[in-house]
Amino acid sequence: MRLWIKNPLGIVAEQAAGGVVADGSVIVELVPAGGAPSLPVDEVFDASQHVVLPGLINTHHHFYQTLTRAHPAAIDRELFPWLKALYPLWARLNPDDLRLAVRVALTELLLSGCTTAADHHYLFPKGLESAVDIAVDEARALGIRMTVSRGSMNLSQKDGGLPPDEVVQDEDTILADSERVLSLFHDPRPGSMIQIALAPCSPFSVTPSLMAKSAELAGRFDAPLHTHLAETQDEDAYCLEVYGKRPLDLLEETGWMRPKTWLAHGIHFSCEECERLGKAGVGVCHCPSSNGVLASGFCKTRELEAAGSPLGLGVDGSASNDGSNLMEELRHALLINRLHYRSAAAVTARDVIRWATEGSARCLGRSDIGTIAPGMQADFALYKLDELRFSGAHDPVAALVLCGANRADRVMVGGRWRVVDGAVPGLDVAALRRAHGLAARRYA
Repeated sequence: MRLWIKNPLGIVAEQAAGGVVADGSVIVELVPAGGAPSLPVDEVFDASQHVVLPGLINTHHHFYQTLTRAHPAAIDRELFPWLKALYPLWARLNPDDLRLAVRVALTELLLSGCTTAADHHYLFPKGLESAVDIAVDEARALGIRMTVSRGSMNLSQKDGGLPPDEVVQDEDTILADSERVLSLFHDPRPGSMIQIALAPCSPFSVTPSLMAKSAELAGRFDAPLHTHLAETQDEDAYCLEVYGKRPLDLLEETGWMRPKTWLAHGIHFSCEECERLGKAGVGVCHCPSSNGVLASGFCKTRELEAAGSPLGLGVDGSASNDGSNLMEELRHALLINRLHYRSAAAVTARDVIRWATEGSARCLGRSDIGTIAPGMQADFALYKLDELRFSGAHDPVAALVLCGANRADRVMVGGRWRVVDGAVPGLDVAALRRAHGLAARRYA
């Protein structure tokens, strides 16, 4: 079916003031101001009250953490003590609670305008071996695109790592399950709904051997690689003490410096390291809210982009954000980066929109999403400016960021409406909230 999203109030696409035409799951035409589609359409959606963005793409999250938001054990702590406080709670995760946590996170993301999400799940206590399968089920049920990062930890406290023994797995178990989920779920074709990434958690929770073998396995399946890197100064100190090298040198020695690798946070890279990342085509997911909550530092966003490194946005974990709203993350990115660079012109509203769409797509190694152009997937986020906060706004696109938009009115994924009138059709949010709230009590 050919759909014309007609005459938007604003749109992030060149020569498309008259709207955009999708044929099934693919964009086929941009309509200039005052124009009409070149071929007949089957349906018209009047977008005169909507600002149209490419579907937002979240490149780093931990869905299970919706169960431990604003937890008293972890409030007002930096990363290492924050993790030590929460690991014992997360060790209680079971399949039913994880399913609710994933459903809540994906629903929040969809309602904020997110059409593709990457989740980094690295906790596999006994009984939770099906964590990746659960995430895939929930993404398919809601109709959102997803890169499920099969995370891993094999370096526990008894080995000199940070996580407790009960949440780690041995290398053979990790690699066997990684190959299983790649074989079952990973679809590298354009337009795919589910992809798998391999994602050893961090330098202080995995061995270099697991990093290297994960890279080799991902290469066999044309799958991306993901990990946390350069998030805190504690991490730098750990790597220097244990390995005698900085985190990026460790990454390079294990075969990760290549396209289709993207890193979460990337705060403590030197300018020289930014150049190395850009030359290798390694992406970085900027997580401004989490970095602020945990006081981790400022990501060198401008230096990374100038070096050629793909730069995306992520909300990070719902226990370090403490939310899953990607549209809100754009405003936080704008404010934090202007503060970092001490310049109002350093980063613009359109810059952070680009990071959350085109840049995030590049981080995930995808060339079929992230922009509104013929041949791209029909993924859109549509926002109304009818709340009081937008009254008097003159630039509708910039207003989304500057005036603080946080909820989409319509969201389309692959040509199908997944959010209509600000709600997910068929989903009882009140019932979900009750069930999830009861589950969260078990982690008090």
